[in-house]
Amino acid sequence: MDTRANDVWSIGRFYGVNGKDLLRHYRDFQSGFKDWDQRGHAKKWLLYPENLGPQLSIDETSLSRGELYTILTNKAAKGGRGSIVAIVAGTKAEVVIEVIRKIPEAQRKKVTEITLDMAGSMTMIAKRCFSQATRVTDRFHVQRLAVEALQELRIKHRWEALDRENDAIEQATVTQTEYVAEVLSNGDTVKQLLARSRYALYKKPNTWTENQKERAHLVFERFP
Repeated sequence: MDTRANDVWSIGRFYGVNGKDLLRHYRDFQSGFKDWDQRGHAKKWLLYPENLGPQLSIDETSLSRGELYTILTNKAAKGGRGSIVAIVAGTKAEVVIEVIRKIPEAQRKKVTEITLDMAGSMTMIAKRCFSQATRVTDRFHVQRLAVEALQELRIKHRWEALDRENDAIEQATVTQTEYVAEVLSNGDTVKQLLARSRYALYKKPNTWTENQKERAHLVFERFP
């Protein structure tokens, strides 16, 4: 529901008018919806060639009910009015390409740069629709992959620490001795260290608290 629709609901409540009826009247008679030239295919795709610019971004987004849409935007608009160049239901490259190619080739050749993630489908769309544009990998996707890889290593080391602890407990049971876990200088056991360092690994070092600094030092010292 857009801002205007919300306004209609507010007006309806203020005057004691049924919001649904007022909204329906606004849609059918005042909004121009019935004469909208994209009404027939709006559920499948929307195209705004007038918003095309030299620098674009393309990405997939979940808008409603978990359904994915491919969205092409103009960077110059910075997310404001005139940002959207195309919205296409789904992420199939061929479908998205067919829609974007409805924009005349001469206009598409004026695009000099397009930012995208590392998905093969996005690369194909960029290549075939904007042949003159330099493709730039979105740095946030690169950062996310790096952080995910770091967390996978942390989890791997934690499972190994748990296995070692279980083996030590079992051995202590066999020998009828008391198992005492190693306690590090900050008061963590090794498995606690690896569990509690999760959040520190998501943050920049200059934002660490004193506890996180100590914990990070121990993590990197033990697991370089």
